[in-house]
Amino acid sequence: MTKTKVAVLRGGPSSEYEVSLQSGESVLSSLNTEKYDTVDIFIDKNGVWHAHGIPKEPKKALAGADVVFNALHGEYGEDGKVQMILERLGVPYTGSGVMQSAMAMNKAVTKKNLSHTGIKFAHHIIVTKDLERPEEIFKIISVPSVVKPLAAGSSVGVSIVRSFADLPSALDKVFAIADSAIIEEYIAGREATCGVVERFRGKNIYALPPIEIIPAPTQDFFNYDAKYNGASTEICPSSFSEEIKKEIERLAVLVHKTLDLSHYSRSDFIVSPSRGIYFLEVNTLPGLTKESLIPKAVSAIGCGLPEFLDHVVTIAREGK
Repeated sequence: MTKTKVAVLRGGPSSEYEVSLQSGESVLSSLNTEKYDTVDIFIDKNGVWHAHGIPKEPKKALAGADVVFNALHGEYGEDGKVQMILERLGVPYTGSGVMQSAMAMNKAVTKKNLSHTGIKFAHHIIVTKDLERPEEIFKIISVPSVVKPLAAGSSVGVSIVRSFADLPSALDKVFAIADSAIIEEYIAGREATCGVVERFRGKNIYALPPIEIIPAPTQDFFNYDAKYNGASTEICPSSFSEEIKKEIERLAVLVHKTLDLSHYSRSDFIVSPSRGIYFLEVNTLPGLTKESLIPKAVSAIGCGLPEFLDHVVTIAREGK
């Protein structure tokens, strides 16, 4: 049997470089070697592609590849830029398309595109790097508030602002890595996330079990350290009521479908005891490290990571 050649992209010029390296390693080590030949495509922090340790143009790096597994995260890998390169080269790839990736990466655009669905999200404003009077923000946003980059993942650059004194440093943190920030009303509640997979187990869009995330007592929220250094408790399947679980699953499917995403995604939510379920953001290329949530969710339904990866590669080859 002729093996399928899978090029695995990892690294990249984003703030999620280290996480992407780990996701890519997980994919490389988990794909079935009887069915797939893999090539490790490392993209450095300057955006230079490497195959077999040698710098190469993307076209040469991908020579002979039947499909690309995109294990990049954040800027460049998840915002439509690398997808544009792959489209130009005519190589099928995992994850969402160019426009869908770009729109989902932008938190404000995502909310706008979901605004007609009835999905709840926090009141928010956008501020840019040239902001001169940060105190004006407090006339239109309540505290506490959440300050985060407009287009980034893995909770990079995120802060909770509880008073005006916290705002300048929170904005500095964002503007060190991005040109725009989104400031959202802080909604207290239980954190949840839910992945979905296309064309899986007899469903067009299959919802994986929602996961409840409990940050460590020293953490305000599910931040970068909590996500990748084990500083949180993740309950999978979650302890939410069946009614809440079903609603989280419905919303995750609705987000994926409305935004026209491809193959798999993961949506994050806050479950407020008094206000209901609020959507936070969607991840079009969620992490696949040993600490990541998609592998935990697929394991909870009796599906191994190799089986999940095989499914994603198969539907990617079949086309978007």
